[in-house]
Amino acid sequence: MTSNELRTKYIEFFKSKGHTAISGQSLIPENDPSVLFTMAGMHPLVPYLLGEPHPAGTRLTDYQKCIRTGDIEEVGDPSHLTCFEMLGNWSLGDYFKKESIAFSYEFLTSEKWLNLDPRKISVTVFAGDESAPRDEEAAGYWKENGIPEDKIAYLPASDNWWAAGPTGPCGPDTEIFYWVGEGLPPEGSNKGTDSANWMEIWNNVFMQYNRAEDGSLSKLPKQNVDTGMGLERTNCILQGKTSVYLTEVFQPIIEKIDSLASYTYGSDAEKDKSVRIIADHIRASVFILGDQRGVTPSNLGAGYVLRRIIRRAVRHGKKLGIEASFLSKLAEVVVENFKNAYPELEENRTKIMEELTKEEAKFSDTLKKGEAEFQKLLPNLMKNPKKEISGKVAFRLYDTFGFPLELTEELGAEYGFTVDREGFKEAEKKHQEASKSLDAGKAKGGLAEQSDVTTKYHTATHLLQQALVDVLGDEVAQKGSNINNERMRFDFTFSRPMTKEEVQKVEDIVNEKIKEDLPVTMEVMTLEQAKEEGARALFTNKYGESVKVYTIGRNSKTDWYSKEVCGGPHVQHTAQIGDFKIQKEQSSSAGVRRIRAVISGGLPLEN
Repeated sequence: MTSNELRTKYIEFFKSKGHTAISGQSLIPENDPSVLFTMAGMHPLVPYLLGEPHPAGTRLTDYQKCIRTGDIEEVGDPSHLTCFEMLGNWSLGDYFKKESIAFSYEFLTSEKWLNLDPRKISVTVFAGDESAPRDEEAAGYWKENGIPEDKIAYLPASDNWWAAGPTGPCGPDTEIFYWVGEGLPPEGSNKGTDSANWMEIWNNVFMQYNRAEDGSLSKLPKQNVDTGMGLERTNCILQGKTSVYLTEVFQPIIEKIDSLASYTYGSDAEKDKSVRIIADHIRASVFILGDQRGVTPSNLGAGYVLRRIIRRAVRHGKKLGIEASFLSKLAEVVVENFKNAYPELEENRTKIMEELTKEEAKFSDTLKKGEAEFQKLLPNLMKNPKKEISGKVAFRLYDTFGFPLELTEELGAEYGFTVDREGFKEAEKKHQEASKSLDAGKAKGGLAEQSDVTTKYHTATHLLQQALVDVLGDEVAQKGSNINNERMRFDFTFSRPMTKEEVQKVEDIVNEKIKEDLPVTMEVMTLEQAKEEGARALFTNKYGESVKVYTIGRNSKTDWYSKEVCGGPHVQHTAQIGDFKIQKEQSSSAGVRRIRAVISGGLPLEN
């Protein structure tokens, strides 16, 4: 079974169980300052998991592209990926553990669907602790479906408990594993007794409780199910492969790398690692650049992560002996392979190729500057009797000039120097990347912070976007927003800096609409109807899909100021927002401007 077939089968199965297929969303989270990228399939569903009604109902299914940046350095082994796809299904206050477990087991083992060997399936459930009991309910339903007791591992909260944060929605989860060892698993073998030979393929989270400030748990009035199946890992198992890189997801990319490097994958362990890094990183780069809200390489946030993985791919290309510009050639393969599942890649093909080529050229210049800087340092280095380049110097070359540690080691070796790698790691720790600091300590899934203040900011972005169009024209389109309790950040397409007068005019318009105390209303309609009514949106949803349309104005049909397709949440009327103040207008990246703004005061929200 190919990945395309697996994607299709998953959606078909859950549609047969009364789920509505919805569109996967952008890799760049909207209004979630806790993460740089969409890290899990549930991210776009945050408002609905917190109580907002979803326009498609209470049973949902989709496939979602994801990026995880916390372990970039681990990528290169046979299983780690920066970019991956999640297949998901959700129950929003509908069914719970019994149905969720039965659905999972049927999809995995039924001849009609994946037809996996039930003898090679094991599961984990929550073992219980002082705050919540052992999840005998989930274990019981697994037994009902045929999983024997010795294939159920009871593990602590660190393994089988999901939480939105220190307070709020939380609950046990059950994870599903498949045997990847030789033959059949021995009696008594499960994830708890043998972690090496069991590969996780699916996780079902049961949002069962609410945790109060004092740590106590109470049952949620509406209990949700959030599940996620890793497409690449499941695909690997279905094809009987030992590595995700041996499946058709990566093989065409690897074949192209081999042809460019005059190499055959599988010939040399160190070179194979470089091939895997390039294959993963080019796929991730294409997905980020081709996303509907895609960022470009920069020195901040998501743009920095993108720059880092592009440059890491180039560096490993050089290790394989590829000297000419090559990333755009690999990107063509990625676009061809994934354009049917993700049409935005084809739509943004030109941008993807241009940005990759441009970043490769910039990195080439960076390497030249780094080499020149090294030559400047050389006279002083030669005075060192230990013939060692300090970690501090090596990190400065890396941090200031983008010069990789390995290249410092190579250059140093030419003059008989070694590099203090431990000192480099210590210096690096003091300057942790933005991606790691943002990803560190996040709960599984990572629910965005939702509060009255963030709700006010969210609605203010609608007013801001329309005011920008009023002042600057139709060139303006939202490229992303980021909100927390202190401020809002709004990125939009525009080719030049705004004048002071334009900034003031936009601020005045937003405040004028707030003072008018316009009602904010929501209607559910098809995507086509939303377009016909003039709603703004990225319009990446599936044809015929129901969407929420929020209108700010006296009459949603004839007298409105702003109309957008959006998930929410929003205020009920604009006077609740308060005073709006633009603090800064600046460049975000080429052709994209950024506004930072704050609000204060405002009327309380109504429950």
